[in-house]
Amino acid sequence: MNRVSIAAPVIIAAIGLVLALAVADSFEGVDLVMIGWILFGAGLLWGIVVLATSGRKQSVHRTTATTGHTQQGPGTTEEITEIEGR
Repeated sequence: MNRVSIAAPVIIAAIGLVLALAVADSFEGVDLVMIGWILFGAGLLWGIVVLATSGRKQSVHRTTATTGHTQQGPGTTEEITEIEGR
């Protein structure tokens, strides 16, 4: 699993703050200030989720046990998977 970078949420939040605080323009039917606050909130929420989940890693241990062949047919294979959270 790839680690998600914190850069994208910071950039989205920064663009949102620029639109919300520094831009006073609005197009017909489009309020750039409101779009800025929405982008800022989305970037902030995304950043919190990334930070909250980046510390949780899981390690997987796999153990495979194989029995020998018997006269009734091939042996059985048992795979045990243990997942440990940090």
